Amino acid sequence: MKKTIIVIDKNVKLTPAQAKAHYTWTETLSNGKPFFCVPTRKVISEGSQFQHKKLCDGRTFTLGWTCGFSCQFCYVKTILCRHAGIARILKESGLAFQDVVVEKEDPLPVLTRQLVGKNGQRKFPDPKDRQVVFSSPMIDVAANRKTALLTVEACRIILDQTAWTIRLLSKSAGLKLIAEGLSEYRERVIYGLSTGTLADNLARAFELGASSPSARVRTLRWLQDNGYRTFGMICPSLPQEDYASFSSELAEAIRADRCEHVWAEVLNVRGKSMERTCTSLRARGFEKEAVRVEQLQDDPAVWETNARQTFLAHARTIPPEKLRFLQYVGAGQREWWAAQKPNGAILLGKTAATVRRAGRPRV
Repeated sequence: MKKTIIVIDKNVKLTPAQAKAHYTWTETLSNGKPFFCVPTRKVISEGSQFQHKKLCDGRTFTLGWTCGFSCQFCYVKTILCRHAGIARILKESGLAFQDVVVEKEDPLPVLTRQLVGKNGQRKFPDPKDRQVVFSSPMIDVAANRKTALLTVEACRIILDQTAWTIRLLSKSAGLKLIAEGLSEYRERVIYGLSTGTLADNLARAFELGASSPSARVRTLRWLQDNGYRTFGMICPSLPQEDYASFSSELAEAIRADRCEHVWAEVLNVRGKSMERTCTSLRARGFEKEAVRVEQLQDDPAVWETNARQTFLAHARTIPPEKLRFLQYVGAGQREWWAAQKPNGAILLGKTAATVRRAGRPRV
């Protein structure tokens, strides 16, 4: 690795442009990856597509930019490809996006400033404001112990300074550590573990570094058995041979009846995510699964059929008031999906152009 790394004194005030372009390198590893920090001016973001997905009421918060895990279908790279600080890190280090962990430098003081005024008064004092804030749109909140403990501290700041409810999503059994650290806030934190397959060996092929599905299920059940609020997240799911069995087995595993809601989504195109996923599947011997994924990418009709079959299977398994199936809708598809809204479908994307920009197949 090149050592042309610019280290910024934490006391130096940076303009927004400077903050995006500079970073520090700690010469340590996170999940086996080189670890960088980029100065930031905010931890909480106002307004988000996750509101349309009903995961929050508009606000999200994240403590980092790139994750300790390396899921092949991850969408974050497509979002951050123009981020000046990350672009500089990749250029000067010679590393690829998936080979680095980039966090926000000193996020807790920044978070506090967003919630508490200079006079020490809360900026959001309304005790009736129970809106849901979601984490994380970028990184896994429990990718490792350090991240999990930092998430606990961030959540405590939010919970102490607002009346908000927090929704946390992870692919890590380390979510239990966060729950234990926030045990006195059981009514104000909702925990979910993304589980798109129950096959540990299959998940290892394209969710690199994440906890096994069996470990995630054990953690989710532990949360449920110990009085924590939970939600299900069946995504992303690959094309199936038997959609009915796939849905019923997953619903039973996550105990959908004990989840407040269950989100579900098929595997979607995110930049070169399909190619990466297929390559990774083949490397682990999952040729049949790789071929099915390629068919999704090559044929919009196959992609749409897969989405509909997945949805219909979930709709037969999970009550409509609980199911939240996320579907990007293209031209000629809206009428069918609109008719499924009472059954739990959430339509995303307003036009075919919107769908294509989001990385879905052209239809």
